[in-house]
Amino acid sequence: MNLRSSLLLFAIAVALVSCDKKRVFDEYHAVGKSWNKDSVVRFELPKLDTKKQYNLFLNIRDNSDYPYNNLFVIVSMEGPDKVTKVDTLEYQMANPDGSLLGDGFTDVKDNKLVYKEKMTFKDGLYKVNIRQAVRQTGKVVGVQKLDGITEVGFRIEKTD
Repeated sequence: MNLRSSLLLFAIAVALVSCDKKRVFDEYHAVGKSWNKDSVVRFELPKLDTKKQYNLFLNIRDNSDYPYNNLFVIVSMEGPDKVTKVDTLEYQMANPDGSLLGDGFTDVKDNKLVYKEKMTFKDGLYKVNIRQAVRQTGKVVGVQKLDGITEVGFRIEKTD
């Protein structure tokens, strides 16, 4: 098989895999080599159908520099009525042996973490803010720089 045929097959395979019929919104923001505890990642959501239900996810891209088993985040969602709902969430990021969970062939892993399921939206603008809230065991002060987290994303999918 020549190079041209190989490239064509690769392009077709990528196109087939990248078809994502459930995706409504999927955006990432880079946080550098570490996620500072004072760094808030913000998303403005698109206008969504008020008659449909959606599943919401946090997308976390991390690498082998991530030193913890779990990830704690605080997510706030402000609705069009200016009411803000705040959730403190915990996600497992590594296996007991220390190997990272998530998808990826290298030391970089993508984690699609469930935030809310079957959510309906009102008409208007929604804003989502995400910040890390990791603390070391027995310490009150949070981790200032969370190594190994490189990007934070937010995803909305159709439920049907």
